[in-house]
Amino acid sequence: MFIEKVLCACLIIATLSGINTVRAQQSPRGLTAADVLRVADVSDARISPDGEWVVYVVSVTEGEGRRGSLWMARAARSLQLSPMVGLSVPAPVQLNTGGVSASNPRWSPDGRRIAFAGAREGQSGIWVMSPPSSILAERQMRLVATVRETNFHIAYAGERFAWSPDGRRIAYISATDEDAATDFGAPPITSATTTTATTARGDDPRVIDRIQYKSRASFSDRLRTHIWVAEVDDAAAPPRQLTSGMFYDHAVAWHPRGDEVAFLSNRETDPDAVNNSDIYAVALDGRTRRITETRGSEYEPAWSPDGRWIAHTATTRDVTTIDSISEDTHVWIVEASSGGSRRELATGLNRRARAPRWSPDSGAVFFLAGDRGRTLIFRAGIDGSPARPLFDRFTPGTLDEESDPHDLPSRPYQISSFSLNARGVPAFAFTLGDTLHPAEVWIGDAAGKVARRATGHNDSLLRSVALVEPEDISFRSFDGTMVQGWLIKPLGMRATDSRRQPLILSIHGGPHGMYGYGFNPAFQAYAARGYGVLYLNPRGSSGYGQKFSDGTFREWGGGDYRDLMTGVDEVVRTRSWIDENRLGVTGGSYGGFMTNWIITQTPRFRAAVAVASVSNLVSFYGTSLYQDLIHAEFGGFPWDDYELLWRWSPLRYVRAVETPTMFIHGELDNDVHITQAEEMYTALRRRGVEAVFIRYPREGHSLREPRHRQDATERTLAWFDKHLKF
Repeated sequence: MFIEKVLCACLIIATLSGINTVRAQQSPRGLTAADVLRVADVSDARISPDGEWVVYVVSVTEGEGRRGSLWMARAARSLQLSPMVGLSVPAPVQLNTGGVSASNPRWSPDGRRIAFAGAREGQSGIWVMSPPSSILAERQMRLVATVRETNFHIAYAGERFAWSPDGRRIAYISATDEDAATDFGAPPITSATTTTATTARGDDPRVIDRIQYKSRASFSDRLRTHIWVAEVDDAAAPPRQLTSGMFYDHAVAWHPRGDEVAFLSNRETDPDAVNNSDIYAVALDGRTRRITETRGSEYEPAWSPDGRWIAHTATTRDVTTIDSISEDTHVWIVEASSGGSRRELATGLNRRARAPRWSPDSGAVFFLAGDRGRTLIFRAGIDGSPARPLFDRFTPGTLDEESDPHDLPSRPYQISSFSLNARGVPAFAFTLGDTLHPAEVWIGDAAGKVARRATGHNDSLLRSVALVEPEDISFRSFDGTMVQGWLIKPLGMRATDSRRQPLILSIHGGPHGMYGYGFNPAFQAYAARGYGVLYLNPRGSSGYGQKFSDGTFREWGGGDYRDLMTGVDEVVRTRSWIDENRLGVTGGSYGGFMTNWIITQTPRFRAAVAVASVSNLVSFYGTSLYQDLIHAEFGGFPWDDYELLWRWSPLRYVRAVETPTMFIHGELDNDVHITQAEEMYTALRRRGVEAVFIRYPREGHSLREPRHRQDATERTLAWFDKHLKF
């Protein structure tokens, strides 16, 4: 009965879809700054153990923020159903309503229940519900364990909770108060004295006695995260804390026998000074053992179904920063019982990997890896067989060129999350998007070749707007290195148009980020406003191998700057529609650094917008929460070579700036402290260069409040309009 109701609803939606398609064809319009907030973020697709259903998260703008909801779609029939008008599968159903914010859905091993992280009416923790037999699923939710959060920045935190193999317990991460007197030799702090993070009154002093005293948007508290276990069906049994101490334990995974929980922890003498997480395991009686002891950092532990191995990602270098790692993480396995026989899988891939998942037979590990703008699922056998991509229609012989529109897209794409079922006919669920479509849930077959779309949460928005497909470009940089990028034409531009158009160069963060074949609503808003958009992956970007990622070592603004300028030269030379006298540049974080660097090196850009930008690497070191980024990127401490940092600081060359520049920054940003924008802004104004400084209260490194996000986009467009449209 439930499926019949859903199919009926699907036919109604399909009819409305046809009407909306006609309307969109009659009056297409471009994406606006307000439309950017309408994009639904679809993530964390989790297929049920029997492969029948998939549960996932949809985050939408609601009130003053983004709210996540759980949805469920039919997986088993997705590959067999014939596509209907406007939709290919039965309509998904929302599981939680009534003001509940939810994330991280995880199926119980028997597939009868779903646990998730959620908050409602002040209750935050791990909830459990049963999959619906009707739309009244929200009434079945039950809080299993209250979770206490820390605001401390835990690098690559991993799984927040996990079901035990028998489905009776859930292991989870929750924070506890620890004895401040043992905090790395710090003096005792009495109740009358304030701690690092909190104050009894606003005018009380804060006592700072550790390196990592900042979190991303506040001061770090003194809570430490540890492993807890809750009984799912025994409400009278209190949760048990399994680990303790002055550590941050995180990223849980159960042994298939159910007698141990693997986790990550940094147990260096001073974890604030040395980022080095290793894999540990704790028994249900609290006995803890160490599994790995390496100089690099381990992440994302995943126990093999047979209990023999733990798969994980890891780095190998002595210095691993807590943010923007230059070293590519690769997939490893280690014997769970002894920590021996540790070896890397897929050694020939040379790509940054994440999210390892085991095959049901323990014979292979699946994982995500970025490759030249694409992100795909790869399979690596533990027997040493080479890694191969799944659902890659661009590998010869995998898919026919002629395909149904609900099959894998004909253009390249990015996969952002995936899972596979534990029994029955093997199948995958994953989230996939491309340059013209935000990510949706797809269901794929066991062979990793054929997949069909299971959801359409952004279909209504896409039917109402006109978009521009980016053009894939490649060129040889100054030293012969191949660089990849994308170029978007202004919306509505015709081949017969004789007037040249303005172009915006947008630079990604990192420096080890990666632009690619994903949907970027901001770029579409720029195009709708009449701008071409150029975005590139200069050296330093991930997805092109370790040597390319290391291309910014000890020279931020060296080869990467020359890559960017060569790319601008290339498109100006080969595309007659670009007006080289109306160029703008923008970027956030490292992209903001590069925006500041560019305006000090060349006057060719008539307007710039620097977002969350770095201007002075010397002062950045002492004000950022991740000083180890300087250690990793420049090979040591600032006082060993101040001149090196000053040489690559945009502020040093501020006398050369002529470009009108807007600075956008969150007032609580501890990744890149707002003083970085203040230094650059003040210098430009003192020199008489047109500049404006937009400060957003309550915001950290990225803007979260919807009205701030829309405001920043509108101000960016207005700034470029002022200086580029003449």
